[in-house]
Amino acid sequence: MNIRVDDLTGTEVIALIGEHLHGMTLHSPPESIHALGLEALQKPDITFWTAWENDHLMGCGALKELDSQHGELKSMRTAESHLRKGVAQALLEHIMKEAKSRGYKKLSLETGSMEAFLPARRLYGKYGFDYCGPFADYVEDPNSVFMTKEL
Repeated sequence: MNIRVDDLTGTEVIALIGEHLHGMTLHSPPESIHALGLEALQKPDITFWTAWENDHLMGCGALKELDSQHGELKSMRTAESHLRKGVAQALLEHIMKEAKSRGYKKLSLETGSMEAFLPARRLYGKYGFDYCGPFADYVEDPNSVFMTKEL
């Protein structure tokens, strides 16, 4: 698996972000969707990675800088055809390593509270993320779960 910084211009990447955003609408009410679209993911405070196997896009993930010591995990998505192959785990490990190398002391995330998001919450828990309250600009929301990890 090759994980690399991506500029979000490739057709496969654009399609995966579209799939990600569509998936959010299936499980969350509009006011509780915090997934970022292409334009937002291209902002300077966000680094976006894709995972590839040869020329097949396997998944993506991003790191948003909240401040010099705190990052937020964003846009974690595994392509349907690559589920249960360790893609999310590899991306999470890669992003956590990058966050540490940047000197972040904490990495946080928001995900859904619904059953569809249980595999994601289990993965984050396996890597030491603990439940917490809202951070950054988030507010309490019964459809959101907030998690954080000290690095």
